[in-house]
Amino acid sequence: MFNMQQSYQQNLKQHLELFQQMADYLPQAETLANECYKALQNGGKIVFFGNGGSAADSQHLAAEFVVRFKKERRALASIALTTDTSILTANANDYSFDSVFSRQVEALVKPEDVVIGLTTSGTSANINLALEAANEIGAYTVAFTGRDGGKVKEIAALPIIIKNEITARIQEAHMFIGHWLCEAIDELITQAD
Repeated sequence: MFNMQQSYQQNLKQHLELFQQMADYLPQAETLANECYKALQNGGKIVFFGNGGSAADSQHLAAEFVVRFKKERRALASIALTTDTSILTANANDYSFDSVFSRQVEALVKPEDVVIGLTTSGTSANINLALEAANEIGAYTVAFTGRDGGKVKEIAALPIIIKNEITARIQEAHMFIGHWLCEAIDELITQAD
């Protein structure tokens, strides 16, 4: 029989155990913030994409850049490739779902951009192909991933691998890093402007 209290406590314990390790990701987070700041200062943009919950997280983070996070500041160029249903469905229908993001990368990404793919497994073909396309363009590529990193750890210039097996916990860690990134960019941009 399902025990709500026990389930809640177990999920909280898993979350807290993972978050005790989040300081280990500071070097990658700093590199990410520096690359995003450099891109934004050089006329580039931050491009996010993912599947399912990672698609929602991509949209969330892009919105924080364009609208604002904590500070009043100018709008920052960012886009989530998960939002245009006409492009997504046309590509999936006419070509395949594997290329729904790489086709958009080919059309929209420039060398001065930072391209961030979110994949908890590291094995999503559409994420990996899009990061490969961004590499060919010369953009800086980042993977928010989990488990052992999957294939994406060999593709992204900066793989941030949350070493955990539970999708929900990996996504919680991704959003912690994403929210910290938004705060760091807020500070860097407002100091420079």
